[in-house]
Amino acid sequence: MASPNRWLMLAVGMLAQVSGTVAANAAVALIPFLTRDRGLTLGHAGALASASLLGTTVSLVGWGVVVDRWGERLTLTLGLVVTTVGSAAAAFADGYLPLAACWFVAGVGVASSNAASGRLVVGWFPPERRGTAMGIRQAALPLGVGLAAVLVPTLVEATDLRTTLLTIAAIDAATLVACAVLVVDPPRRARAEALRDGETASPYAGDASLLRIHAASALLVVPQFTVWTFMLTWLIAERGWSAPAAGALVAVTQLLGSAGRVGVGWWSDRVGSRMGPMRVVALGAALAMLALGLLEPTPLAVVLVVVASVVTVADNGLAFTAVAERAGPWWSGKALGVQNTGQYLVSAAVPPVVGVLIAAAGYGWAFGLVAVLPRLALPLVPTERRPPDRASEVRPPPLVE
Repeated sequence: MASPNRWLMLAVGMLAQVSGTVAANAAVALIPFLTRDRGLTLGHAGALASASLLGTTVSLVGWGVVVDRWGERLTLTLGLVVTTVGSAAAAFADGYLPLAACWFVAGVGVASSNAASGRLVVGWFPPERRGTAMGIRQAALPLGVGLAAVLVPTLVEATDLRTTLLTIAAIDAATLVACAVLVVDPPRRARAEALRDGETASPYAGDASLLRIHAASALLVVPQFTVWTFMLTWLIAERGWSAPAAGALVAVTQLLGSAGRVGVGWWSDRVGSRMGPMRVVALGAALAMLALGLLEPTPLAVVLVVVASVVTVADNGLAFTAVAERAGPWWSGKALGVQNTGQYLVSAAVPPVVGVLIAAAGYGWAFGLVAVLPRLALPLVPTERRPPDRASEVRPPPLVE
């Protein structure tokens, strides 16, 4: 049987992540509609937007257990079934709480792609190309956010909320078919052999480096989600942009952010380090958010929010790759679940908390205060060491390029 094309595996994993990100960020992109047409306050709309993030948060480790035990193909397919059902049900939800519940269910399904699509990259790409490949895979997140920012406001203005949510469900359904048909699980040793040789031992035992990466990543996600959540609303409410124009700029910044993730991943492959570039990105995020906060009332702020959108997303692929490499094939699903759980716990609090802060003090103060958190992340990033590449205990076979 011919080996699969590694780039096809990457493409399908990205497709799963993009469609899931669109579903998870639909509520964020609907904040202007919910506040203008449904009469919700910014705080209430932000809380509703957190429902899918909360669903993702509570299920990340569980999906990690599933992918470690039963593989990537089954995990992606089941997760997309749940996402499709949640998104379709949201189209017929009547009321604030039912809509939040449906988005919560969709978020539970979205969590499957976080660990499983990352595992596809780690399993099918060798270490010297893995940073670049993971950067491409991580580009699916800003691409999904950008697609949601263009698709959702445009659709809801041209049609209605139900049609918009059913369109998202259709995208998820098409993606689950692609995953079920095309995904091939990466090779690894038999579980009995791994148990016998002690390869299934916890990577957290006696080593704090994974926990430090988790903590730094949780802090770094705050500026990322602040910009992702409020850039569209800020452009419309504070700068007077139309919804399509604001959505187009958000989409452009997400494309730039995707390119930034790929570039940083390539850089990490060249220098043989994930943590060194991660420190540089953390410092850049702190400086970008501080400048945005100070200059928010000026015309330069539009340029700075684009810069912040690019810089604040660049660390994710580095941390994701480092966690998978250090955790190994029997723990990477769970470790990536823990990694994302910390990020999503923090990010779920960003829309309501930052929304209240904006309402009380304004966008400039909110952006400036957020700059403190990436600065706090700097000392948490572990000193680089070249760990044993536990992700490659089973070396990927030569593949069709």
